[in-house]
Amino acid sequence: MTAARAHHEPPLSQTDPEIARLIAEEEIREGDTLRLIPSENYVSRAVLEASGSVLTNKYSEGYARKRYYEGQQVVDAVEELAIARVKQLFGVDHVNVQPYSGSPANLAVYLAFCQPHDPIMGLGLPAGGHLTHGHGVSITGKYFKSVPYGVRESDHRIDLDQVRALAREHKPKIIWCGTTAYPRTLPFAEFREIATEVGATLCADIAHIAGLVAGGVHPSPVGLADVITTTTHKTLRGPRGGMVMCRAELAKDIDRAVFPGLQGGPHNHTTAGIAVAAKEALAPEFKAYARAVVDNAKVLAEALASRGFRLITGGTDNHLVLLDLTPKNVPGKVAAKALDRAGIVGNYNSIPFDPRKPFDPSGLRIGTPAVTSRGMGKDEMLKLAAWMDQVVAAPEDEALLARIAGEVKELCRSFPAPGIPV
Repeated sequence: MTAARAHHEPPLSQTDPEIARLIAEEEIREGDTLRLIPSENYVSRAVLEASGSVLTNKYSEGYARKRYYEGQQVVDAVEELAIARVKQLFGVDHVNVQPYSGSPANLAVYLAFCQPHDPIMGLGLPAGGHLTHGHGVSITGKYFKSVPYGVRESDHRIDLDQVRALAREHKPKIIWCGTTAYPRTLPFAEFREIATEVGATLCADIAHIAGLVAGGVHPSPVGLADVITTTTHKTLRGPRGGMVMCRAELAKDIDRAVFPGLQGGPHNHTTAGIAVAAKEALAPEFKAYARAVVDNAKVLAEALASRGFRLITGGTDNHLVLLDLTPKNVPGKVAAKALDRAGIVGNYNSIPFDPRKPFDPSGLRIGTPAVTSRGMGKDEMLKLAAWMDQVVAAPEDEALLARIAGEVKELCRSFPAPGIPV
């Protein structure tokens, strides 16, 4: 009877029509809009299938062949496959694929190498850094002595002279080299010199640029950083997860920090999704995608600059463009919400030395990973810049926003979104 009941289990649309309806609405929204949030992307149907598989049923505390529960024959093979593929993709000695996301991956680094109140250094949040690099509202800023470094006021590039001076003064245990709103390549070699001089562990957080590193269009921190953390989504086009990569001699410290230090059982369905995404990233097509992400960002940035938008750092080297809307006399939040109504989805964001408050900042952060995954190129970036210019010039013109939303939808129909069965 139980088997018969399971065989005739009703689909989600019958079991929970409310959630089924909301998922369908999200599929339509992701299909019919231009998604420019730099940390968002589309996963493939294969990654979706792996992430929604029966592997979600299995508990697997520990590591492959060293588990605390039985019945791990399949899970061990899945995790070993994910590790082997990621090692090949990035050329690293050791990979831990169990962190639940990027923030827990970063916490594992602290647990491995720091004691409470130890000094740590990271790019300040207002300058484009991440919460987990020591910001005051984060546990990392509360438990450790955070010494943030910044960018130069003249060009908004990372101020390496300041990094060196602060490192010499405070002797941090960890120096983070990683960003969330910085449109330029990261100077890993210079950070390595500074970390070596003061005896710090250098950690590269490549969450935003992992796909660009894997695709060969951003310098790699491998061989320079002691530890590398990343999310597995964003430019890498995997499921929502995290990883820590490191030199062989640090493997035990990292593994102990992840489990049992911070987590219990890993999310095996996510591990399977990571394995699929890593296999996809090893294919030649992925390098072409990574190059197109950067090319599209440059075209979009130049087109916006030609329309009077002010670009932080004057342009971009990666997937991300940070705009200062002050010359347009429109706050970032107003612009972001108007663009959303027009089917163009970005996020309002602080800019370096922003005179406005974080919840109502001057900036807009956009990026090209998701539109590139749809196959869009130069022509579409030029259209996008024109639409953005119109919206920012008249953010209260609802008729204009509705017209552009319709045009955006029409464009999107010509570039079907990966993984979405609409």
